[in-house]
Amino acid sequence: MVTADKEVKKPKGALSWAMWDWASQSFPTVITSFVFSVYITSEPFAPAGLTGDEAADYTGFWLGMSGTIAGIVIALIAPIVGRRSDAKGRKKRWLFVNTYLFATMVGLMFFVAPAEEFFFFGLVLLALGGIFFEFASVNYNAMLSWVTTPANRGKISQFGWGLGYMGGIILLVIALYIIQFGGAQTFGIPDEQALPVRVVMLISMLWVFVFSIPLLINVPETPPAQEKNQVSVIASYLELFRKIAYLAKHDKNMLLFLIGSAVYRDGLNGVFAFGAVLGALAFGLDVTGVILFGIAANLVAGAGTFAAALLEDRFGSKRVMLFSIMGVIIGGFLVFLFASWGPPAFFIFGLLLCTFVGPAQAAGRTMLSRLSKEHEQGEMFGLYATTGRSISFLSPAAWSVFVGSFGAIYGILGLMLVLALGFVLMLFINDTRHTEPSVL
Repeated sequence: MVTADKEVKKPKGALSWAMWDWASQSFPTVITSFVFSVYITSEPFAPAGLTGDEAADYTGFWLGMSGTIAGIVIALIAPIVGRRSDAKGRKKRWLFVNTYLFATMVGLMFFVAPAEEFFFFGLVLLALGGIFFEFASVNYNAMLSWVTTPANRGKISQFGWGLGYMGGIILLVIALYIIQFGGAQTFGIPDEQALPVRVVMLISMLWVFVFSIPLLINVPETPPAQEKNQVSVIASYLELFRKIAYLAKHDKNMLLFLIGSAVYRDGLNGVFAFGAVLGALAFGLDVTGVILFGIAANLVAGAGTFAAALLEDRFGSKRVMLFSIMGVIIGGFLVFLFASWGPPAFFIFGLLLCTFVGPAQAAGRTMLSRLSKEHEQGEMFGLYATTGRSISFLSPAAWSVFVGSFGAIYGILGLMLVLALGFVLMLFINDTRHTEPSVL
């Protein structure tokens, strides 16, 4: 039952929940997109004798392999993580267990020195961090209905995503200052053995620990879906298979949503995963240029999500999502068409593209929350993660085929093709608003 006291506390709980987006942004921004992934694929990590393109091919291949292995683990386990947290009412507990684990992996990246013998150690940390980050995200996303009402769910989801981008901006500014603009010397960090880059890993770890505290303190643990005895892992998988069979027979709309959203989310992930690579290969950006683009990209992406926060609950998640996906596609094609302009085209149209990435991602999170029953939020977000990972090869494959066949600049067309497929699939989704009352 909803009480007046809980209604008063809800805005505080919602803001504290959204702060986790701010806290956790260190992983997708600093680790996987703009700093550590670029660092771990640099030439010092390649075997002796490999230089230039050969070194890049070697490190890039193994980077992709580590991500593939992590993706398989996530696809196999994520729905079980969500389902068991639903049943036991332990979303917050497991959110923090996995948050502290991925933050620890980030901190351990400090010990990845620029030498061949540390290469696979760094990839293992990156893969483990990605696994724990995804598991934490499953429980975090599943708590959205716990801190909102159906009327403001879209606003809070978009607001949290926007906070994440703002946090990413600050982290990238700190990284740029320490790595490129004398911050290392200011703080007495020796400019050797890539210590400025490695210190950024420690800062990123502390960022997660500190800014996840509001959720830990202010958001109560979610209740169990029902009183039941301990469920074995095998039984959880059997229930998972029954759930998929049930969706295929009785809720094709949800099943199609899981598939369609997986496709377009993979396209969006590809935009950020290969954006820095595209800037370096096709437009000649150096490290400073890549980080500066990352800062600007997070800024416009955050602005886009804050704007969408004012629109989604009014116009619906599906409309915001489709409009945003189309915006990304248009921006991507403009990057390709005006590539002859050089870096200005990459910045102008690349930033236009980034404006729509956040709203598309956050609208998908809101839509799933609305389509799911209250007691199945964790399980459905686990399936959300699983379907996304199960086809996570699409963007890398499309990128590789287009780059290998036509050249680096054509890679963006491969990513846009994946997004276009996701857009078409999402046209057939019924954006049914779930009308169950909030549990708060």
